[in-house]
Amino acid sequence: MSQKLRTQVAIIGSGPAGLLLSELLRKAGIDAWVIDRQSRVHIEARIRAGVLEWGTVEALREAGVGARMDREGMVHSGFEMCFDGHRHRIDLAGLVDKKVMVYGQTELTKDLIAQRLDSGAPIVFSASNVQIDNVTSSAPRVRYEQAGKAHVLECDYVAGCDGFHGVARQTIPADVLKTYERVYPFGWLGVLVDRPPVAEELIYANGARGFALCSMRSATRSRYYLQCGLDDNIENWSDDRFFDELEKRLGSETAQNLQRGSSIEKSIAPLRSFVAEPMRYGAMFLAGDAAHIVPPTGAKGLNLAVADVRVLARAMMQSYQQGNTAYLERYSEICLKRVWKVERFSWYMSQLLHQFPEATPFERKMQAAEFDYLTQSESACRSIAENYVGLPLQM
Repeated sequence: MSQKLRTQVAIIGSGPAGLLLSELLRKAGIDAWVIDRQSRVHIEARIRAGVLEWGTVEALREAGVGARMDREGMVHSGFEMCFDGHRHRIDLAGLVDKKVMVYGQTELTKDLIAQRLDSGAPIVFSASNVQIDNVTSSAPRVRYEQAGKAHVLECDYVAGCDGFHGVARQTIPADVLKTYERVYPFGWLGVLVDRPPVAEELIYANGARGFALCSMRSATRSRYYLQCGLDDNIENWSDDRFFDELEKRLGSETAQNLQRGSSIEKSIAPLRSFVAEPMRYGAMFLAGDAAHIVPPTGAKGLNLAVADVRVLARAMMQSYQQGNTAYLERYSEICLKRVWKVERFSWYMSQLLHQFPEATPFERKMQAAEFDYLTQSESACRSIAENYVGLPLQM
């Protein structure tokens, strides 16, 4: 027999989107359960993004989890773009009077989980057979098993924050759900290394040998990426081979500051653009990767998930505190306007900064012309800066 439980909001997924939503709701006096199929150890070990828009920083502070981020995060007022060895800085602070913060998603997730556990609020790890029922009724529920016991969680709303492969989006009938996708013909080979970054700010580079990104997680830990084939294998890339290639793609001037080291994590991630519409179905709301994926070139995946959650949290507060469901009813419409703008920016940055196998000499010349235009146009740089620091949150 299943154990029956009750909450106001059932949140599927304990990544940053689900955890942040749970904490924003808890601060507002709204009860929520968080359920995840993975273990805590697995969740806290995942290596993810590290560039936070300022709106994301403010949301984390609002949720009460900004203390370590403010101590250890690195505030950046710009970043560099490099084309065939020629570097150009995008001055975020000077162009749009805003900044970003570098703070690893892994650390952010640890902070959110720790606060959730310290508060005593419900969070379920290692749940299996998660199912979402009755979302078009006034009595939705989530079924799951844990440690061999079956549970039924009754609720008012379900928040699907369970990622691209999660159960939430699959709950929406095929004749209702529309999806849009582009799979890119390459991936990113990432290496994490305990060495100081090659520069004080991020460097996005494109050259004849392909894309490279120099990022960081702290003043002593660096994260580097190389464009690679989808059929490539990590075993083909020794640390020496990786750094040899990175030096070639960065150019001699930048590479002279590169400190090599033994990798502490190495992985290959495919790139895709994906959007699911609608983001609401009955009493269920999709957020983050459950609804959309962006290629990481624009540093937008985590930030877009946080934007979803900020809209959803405010809409739920309106519903519970004022009896006003208008924002909940418009949730999908509000979020998708931002989603498509962010998809456009991530697509643009990916087009500009990667070598496409099928590209013609004409298209390569267009890339070079676009970069040359950026170096001479303040307006073009301002457009990139506006998108990079984060578009305004709409309500």
